[in-house]
Amino acid sequence: MKSSITYRRGGSTGPAGVRIRRAVARDAKRLTRLVTTSRAYDGPYAPMVQGYRVGPDYIETHRVFVAVGADDRVLGFYSLVVSPPELDLMFVGDDAQGLGIGRLLVGHLLDEARRAGLSEVRVVSHPPAEGFYRSVGAERTGTVPASPPAVMWDRPELTLPIESP
Repeated sequence: MKSSITYRRGGSTGPAGVRIRRAVARDAKRLTRLVTTSRAYDGPYAPMVQGYRVGPDYIETHRVFVAVGADDRVLGFYSLVVSPPELDLMFVGDDAQGLGIGRLLVGHLLDEARRAGLSEVRVVSHPPAEGFYRSVGAERTGTVPASPPAVMWDRPELTLPIESP
């Protein structure tokens, strides 16, 4: 597999100059900053990301991929855990919202999961992101109850089916 690609799914392309590459240990601080400064976690959701850290060890252990712009600025990222299959993290930078970065990352995730031989991927969603995941094909399967003090609210549980090529 190439270490960096400009991702094209179904003949479409993402935003000009955006490519997806495997994350490396030196991305850890940038990924952590993306998580901890996300406006999606303002207000009542803030405690969940307060003090959160994406460390070099996490990047080396999991399948973490980043979407970067032409200037190598990190626009978003995701982490796929293969066993059991789960989307562990997915964030798109506040200034990159609405540009198609999330859909680009999901398309890459689907291909990565297919290459790993997975038939589906579990997604435990941030409540405001459920609509996005459903719009890319995820199906609601249940609810994960709150687990205070880290997570003070119930979260939607979804399954993202991985179709054969």
